[in-house]
Amino acid sequence: MKKTAVVGLSGGVDSSVAALLLKERGYNVIGLFMLNWEETDANGACSAEEDFADVKRVCAALDVPYYSVNFAKEYYERVFENFLDEYRAGRTPNPDVLCNREIKFGPFRQYALSMGADVIATGHYCGIEHRGGRNRLLKAKDAGKDQTYFLNQVREEQLDGVEFPLAGLTKPEVRRIAEENGLANAKKRDSTGICFIGERNFRNFLKGYLPAQPGEIRALSGEVVGRHEGLMYYTLGQRKGLGIGGVHGEEGRWFVVKKDLGRNVLWVSHGDESPLYSRACVAEGLNFIGFEPPSGRFRCTAKFRYRQPEQEVCVKIEGDRMEIEFARPQRAVTEGQYAVLYDEEACLGGGVIAEVIK
Repeated sequence: MKKTAVVGLSGGVDSSVAALLLKERGYNVIGLFMLNWEETDANGACSAEEDFADVKRVCAALDVPYYSVNFAKEYYERVFENFLDEYRAGRTPNPDVLCNREIKFGPFRQYALSMGADVIATGHYCGIEHRGGRNRLLKAKDAGKDQTYFLNQVREEQLDGVEFPLAGLTKPEVRRIAEENGLANAKKRDSTGICFIGERNFRNFLKGYLPAQPGEIRALSGEVVGRHEGLMYYTLGQRKGLGIGGVHGEEGRWFVVKKDLGRNVLWVSHGDESPLYSRACVAEGLNFIGFEPPSGRFRCTAKFRYRQPEQEVCVKIEGDRMEIEFARPQRAVTEGQYAVLYDEEACLGGGVIAEVIK
């Protein structure tokens, strides 16, 4: 009897090819589309409807059944409210990380199991190893697309029965497979940015939920050099959109080095990037996947943002906190983002950056 694979279909090419590959492997494939955000754009169009239409076309081409499930309420309560709380606290969150733990491998996984799934699959670029009752999250073949960073908070038990069919493929290979098999979304553009904001202006979106509190922009000397629209709109290292380009001449550029929530001051530096660098950070809310941290200090590599090469670090864990010392100073490590640990082949887990040590 065939095993059943429930595949999370987003309407994109990656999850579509994941479904195709599992069908070729002999699984009874069921497509499951997940609606996490209910809102129309300025033209009254809903991007989720367009994505679901692509799911229907792909499932017709693959001759597999498809269903839709609505987790908008769970997403708002478990992911979006945290997103707003983090911005209120002056930090810069990454909602895609929470979405994986709280939705895709939470309610979505449970729903798939209730449908009789033997295997649950997504179009993530990463690998997985199930051995001896443990699960390890492995890096993808395509280092440029590897998505283990976004999965660092998924609990190990949530990965039971999970498969990532794209582990050994590059993005060009995935598009080629889709095209060769006549999938309508073979050339569909990848989604970018935060899913519930999409192509909209980030500041305008955020203003609809959090009141802006304008304040002073100060140079490190203390001089007031401009006004900011609200600290939540700025990130460490940001150069564009500060509105102070002509101050102190054109040599060198201004960039954000600190956000002072108590005084509502945005601190900037002109030319000198040294205030952006740190030697260590502290992370909290730790989660490890198929990895038992050794007692005392240990060495590994880490990422502090998604598009960053792995950096050599030394880690010391005490309870639910870890201090990460950098082998080389790191630029613009940001509170609210994730520090994610790696060895040569696997993502070990990670935590939320709570403190940056200069």
